[in-house]
Amino acid sequence: MNRELGAFLRARRSEVAPQDVGLAGGPRRRVRGLRREELAGLAGISVEYLTRLEQGRTEQPSASVLESLSRALGLTDAERSHLFDLAAPRPRPKPPCQVRPELTALLERISGAEVPALVTGHRLDVLAWNRLADALFPGLCHPGANLARYNFLHDIELYADRDEVLRATVGQLRLATGRHPDDPRLVSLIGELSVRSERFRTLWAGRVVKERTHGVKRFRHPVVGELALRYETFELPGGGHRLSLLHPADGASEESLRLLASWGA
Repeated sequence: MNRELGAFLRARRSEVAPQDVGLAGGPRRRVRGLRREELAGLAGISVEYLTRLEQGRTEQPSASVLESLSRALGLTDAERSHLFDLAAPRPRPKPPCQVRPELTALLERISGAEVPALVTGHRLDVLAWNRLADALFPGLCHPGANLARYNFLHDIELYADRDEVLRATVGQLRLATGRHPDDPRLVSLIGELSVRSERFRTLWAGRVVKERTHGVKRFRHPVVGELALRYETFELPGGGHRLSLLHPADGASEESLRLLASWGA
């Protein structure tokens, strides 16, 4: 039985407003989001088949069915990828636990250009960083650190948009569970966060799926105050590792980052 696939479909169906897909809404609706028969009609499948999918009682659905459901639900690229991962789990190479020394040396050279940089694994373990990343994220960059634990289990006021950061953290872990369903350390991490953080439990139950590869992150840093940094995240060859680079979004942030670089030198 594929309970995770069914739970994900139910969660996404509940988030779609009928009027967004050309259906009548109104106060008399008793169901949040789309009714099951409405989604089935939009996707061109039978209500009976959708029921079996949502209850985890069917074999692997075809790619065409998954594409139809993805379009009907208006899934993002990350959500679509997660849907396919849940429907057809496939073996993936075990990600390496260490970062190549050459990459670590490159991060330090990037630090000289006043660009915070860090490498994380699929569990959001922090695997490598440069000095400016260490200064930007107080208390994060040390062996054994994990970005999800840092964000949820520490009373930090580093992020101006903390709730969005927490949602993105959960979304990244949710993607990882689809791609690495047999990773016991990932299961253990999610269990730990669920026990220790009420906010994590709430977001995890909502089956949020996000993959933030670029954007602007706003900080309230204890040393230099407010700064806005653009970030770009890249998948590294070899599977599982992601390189994140941050750079100033405006002139004031550029000055603040330069000050932080001199403070951490």
